[in-house]
Order: sequence, then C-alpha cells, then structure tokens
Amino acid sequence: MAEDTIVAVSTPPGRGGIGVIRLSGNRALEIASVLIRLPQLPLKARHATLGEFVDAASKQVLDRVMVTFFRAPHSYTAEDVVEISCHGAPVVLHCLVECCIAKGARLAEPGEFTQRAFLNGRIDLTQAEAIRDLIDSRTLFQARMAAQQMEGAVSARLRPVKQTLIDLIARMEAGIDFAEDEVPVAANDGIAAQIAGIRDALEKMEQGYEFGRFVREGISLAIVGRPNVGKSSLFNCLLNEERAIVTDSPGTTRDLVSETASIGGIPVRLVDTAGIRETVDQVERIGVEKSLQAIADSDLRLLVLDAAEGWLVEDEKLFRKIRPLGRLVVASNKSDLPSRLDERQLKSKIAEADALPVGAHDRLTDSGSPRPGAFAPAEEPRNGLLLPAGLAVVKTSARTRAGIHTLQQALLSLLTPNQSSEVESEVITNLRHQQSIKEAIRFLEKAGQAAACAVPHEMLLLDLYDSLHSLDAVTGATTTEDLLGVIFSTFCVGK
Repeated sequence: MAEDTIVAVSTPPGRGGIGVIRLSGNRALEIASVLIRLPQLPLKARHATLGEFVDAASKQVLDRVMVTFFRAPHSYTAEDVVEISCHGAPVVLHCLVECCIAKGARLAEPGEFTQRAFLNGRIDLTQAEAIRDLIDSRTLFQARMAAQQMEGAVSARLRPVKQTLIDLIARMEAGIDFAEDEVPVAANDGIAAQIAGIRDALEKMEQGYEFGRFVREGISLAIVGRPNVGKSSLFNCLLNEERAIVTDSPGTTRDLVSETASIGGIPVRLVDTAGIRETVDQVERIGVEKSLQAIADSDLRLLVLDAAEGWLVEDEKLFRKIRPLGRLVVASNKSDLPSRLDERQLKSKIAEADALPVGAHDRLTDSGSPRPGAFAPAEEPRNGLLLPAGLAVVKTSARTRAGIHTLQQALLSLLTPNQSSEVESEVITNLRHQQSIKEAIRFLEKAGQAAACAVPHEMLLLDLYDSLHSLDAVTGATTTEDLLGVIFSTFCVGK
C-alpha cells in the first residue's frame, strides 16, 4: 500500500469557490498528465500551470484547473505530489477523483497523506498530531500553539533531555563492556544525580499538560447562584451576546443554557444553570436537579451573589455544596448598586463557610500565612488580598460590564496558577505525550532508587532503556502499526 499512488479531495465537503484534489505517489504526475490537458510537459516543479479537465468520453472540457507539481522529496508527503485546483462543485470533484482511480490511483485513507509524511521522515509523530490539532482549532490561541508544535516545539524540548539520557547510558555501557580497560564510570551517587536532573526536566514538561489540555480540549464553566442574582446577565456578558433570557422575575431560567466562548484563547463552554432554591414547581425542580449535575461535571464553577442583598444563608449553603467540587470563583454581582457587603466582609464570610479555624482568616488575608494542612495561598487578582488556592473573589456589574475583564482573568488564573498563557512552546497538549513522559519518569525513579542502593549497572540500565523507549514513543522513533492506525484514523480524508 505504501507504493500506491493515492488521491483524495483535500478541501472540506460542500460547494465552494475552489476545490483541491491531491495526488501523491510515483504515478501522480503521470495520472494528472493523462487527465488534464496541459500546454506543456513535463510540468515545472513548484509552479502552477493552467490546464483543462477533459471528459474522457465526450472530449469536452469540464473545468479549467490549476495544476501544481511538487517533486519528491520537496513535498508534503516527501513523494511526488500533484495538486489540482478546480471550481468547488462536488460533481466535478467527484468526477475528477473517479477518473484518477480509473487511471490507477487509490482512494486515500483518513490521514494517509500525513502518515506518509511521517513514514518518509518529513515530520515526526508530534508534528503529525499537531497538524490535526491545527485543523481542529477553534481559537487563534489554539491555532498558534498547534502551529508551534507543528514546527517541532515538543521535539525540540525533548531532544536535549533524550541526549543527556543517551549519554548516560553510553557511559555506563562503556564501563561494563570495557571494564578491563579501566574506562571511568561515575559513582552511584553521581549517576543518581544525573538521573534526578533528567527526571526534573521531564516533570517540568509533564506539569504543563493540564494547561495544555484546557487549551486543546476547552473547559466547562457552570454559572451558579440563587434566582435573580444576575447569572444569565453575566452569562451574556461573558458570551458578548444576548443569548440567555433576562428578566426581573426569579426562576426565569428553568433549563440549562450553554454556549461556547473564548476566554484568553481557551474555548470555554458556559453553562447558565437554573437558580438553585427549594421549589414546589415540578419544571423548576427538574431544572435545579439538572443544574446540580452540570455543576458537578464542570471543570470550574462561578458562584454569583447579589451584592445589594449581601451574603444570605442560601448563598452559604450553595458555597458549602459546591466548594468541595474544586476551583471556584465568587462574583459579587450588581456592584453598581449600594452594597450591603464590602470585599473584606465577603472574604470573611467565605472563610467561615470554608470551615477555617478561628483566627485563620486574619493570618490568611493579612500576612498570607496558611494554617497547617490548608491550601497554599494564592494572590487574589483584584486587590492583592490572599485566598486559599482554587478560590477567587471579584466584584462585577453585568449592567455596566464593570469587573468583567477581572472576572475573566480570575477564571484563567484558577485554571493555570503556575502557567503563563504566553509560553505556548513550554506546553504539551496531547494525552499520549503526557502518558509516555509519565512512564519515562516512572522508570527513571526506579533507576534512581537502584543507583542509590548500589544495584549492578547491568540491572540499572534496563530501567534507563525503558525510559528512553518511552520518550521515543512520543516522537515516533519507536512505535507500533496499531498506534499509528489509531492516530491517523482520526484525521480527515485528504489530509
């Protein structure tokens, strides 16, 4: 199959101004030359030539096309590639593909063009997967990160770590093979230190995965609160459109309303939930139950309060219910109205609801010293006061849009407390990469323990080799056909 010439439509399905047919393989130029009437042959590489697609039966011109020839290895697949650009009429594209198949080409499998680029050494596996991520990107930030990884950012970060590991393995192998020649080998303490250095570098890469996963897959944010505190209004503000119905009557939202917005380049699925309260209305009660399920399933939660009413018992009950679920932002909304609760008082109420011991709140907000066993303090972005990690408080006004930018920054800071969204190249976004790196770290930990216990180097090397093979799996230096089949089958046909 690797020697077949393959063909597929590389543009999305449907009608359009332009459609592109791609041929790749040894017979690509031959097939295109038979089907397209060209002013001269052979075609000049990397130049577009105007030609005519002629119906083989009637000899009539079906379309005027542009033909571009890329000679191996200077093409996407590192094979001879011909791209035929015609008008984007599905009937013409289908006819042209059928004619290519009749002349000896084979219809490409999903992702087969990119798979050939990988197998021919044009790109490594991380770059191939980044191509898919770029195609699937929904925000400019996603596209920028995928483009950097498509240029080899992950491989570039991994290369020096792998080289250090290879050098260590080589020195230890030499010490074993040429022991009679007294080849110097580091002592076990030195070997353990080198292993620790390699492990630290990999752990730093692995820690960037959570942020990378959020960027690649997006997150879900549940907007929670009592009825009529402004949840739907904040939902509309974050979405920048009037999507949810807003009235002064409590209980307007009875079902989940969800839309996706981009916050800091991360796709965020906003879920406007029904107001949480005790109710005898059957429809509203079903909405509350669905809301509670959505809250539990979300990556992040936004608890909305009414600043004009202050911190009520219902607010405290809601806080206690959702706080154990994870990261939480508390928005004191309607800040344009006279407030019954200033920010310090609100933090005090939250501290009490968070079951902090007496006096812990003062230490947390004034000096920043956490109680033993408590969350590490994280700076609250609005005014420098300190709160437990995973918790932030902001003031907002959905009516005037005051504090909306601060709210967005608070959401991002809880998602990525130790990660700057400006450093795309230091992030891994793929679960497969993360799992391979974690496996490599696990083997390094075993090797470090073996070195500390003065285990013979022959045994220690087994773990080092296993770690190296795990890293090779990231870029595809060592992989299986089954894995390649899974990866490239997720691509679209024509790519």
